Amino acid sequence: MQDDKDSPPHHAPTHCATGKTRLYVEEALAQGASLTLGKDQSHYIVNVMRMGEGARVLLFNGRDGEWAAQIESASKKAATLAVETRTRAHEPLPDIWLLFAPVKKARLDFIAQKATEMGASVIQPVQTRRTIVSRVKDERLQANVVEAAEQCGLVAVPEAREMEKLDALIKRWDEIAPGRHILFCDESEEPGGARGVLERLEKEGLKGKPLAVVVGPEGGFAPEEREMLRARKDTTALSLGPRIMRADTAAIAALAVTGLILGDW
Repeated sequence: MQDDKDSPPHHAPTHCATGKTRLYVEEALAQGASLTLGKDQSHYIVNVMRMGEGARVLLFNGRDGEWAAQIESASKKAATLAVETRTRAHEPLPDIWLLFAPVKKARLDFIAQKATEMGASVIQPVQTRRTIVSRVKDERLQANVVEAAEQCGLVAVPEAREMEKLDALIKRWDEIAPGRHILFCDESEEPGGARGVLERLEKEGLKGKPLAVVVGPEGGFAPEEREMLRARKDTTALSLGPRIMRADTAAIAALAVTGLILGDW
């Protein structure tokens, strides 16, 4: 066995966000640019992170990659940053959408955060016949997406969309998502075949192609919704196994198996 002192040092990958303060901003990022943070972000870096003038943070906006910046002035109300050098180029997310029936507040936060970590490019709440939640706060959903992107080293940010009725969305599918294959997580499917189904789609050339994963509410899909989805030629039904999952668990499990075989894992 090789001695530790002779072992090569382990370096974290460039996308690893461990130990780094990262902030999502709306402004364009380029060398020499200067920007002033809003009250909340200024409070975060000054009072929460205890950072002062001369400290460095990483910035990204979902378009221009990741940039290193230095704090020029540190006020809890309006900290100013000077953008220095780009640390990473823009890296687009896998073209996988998550369409899910929203659940109660805390679990909805969980779905938004974990779906972002999994690499979903669009997070779309949908109202089904059996969806209990009737309203989703778009600002809260977006805030969870941004926070997860900051913490997990992403330079692209998923699009958090407003909730829409599932049947209305599917009726417009050919218009809004032409060529995007639907993976319909159907609880009535015989368990045990998910891997075979996804590997078949991989052989058919769907790996890396535009996909949408559809996950229903805790009460399951209504028969008419199941029939509507199964009637489409661009839809493949998928089982998530023999055990009953909470809706939030099912959403993340579906993204995991899809990312492993048809995504960029």
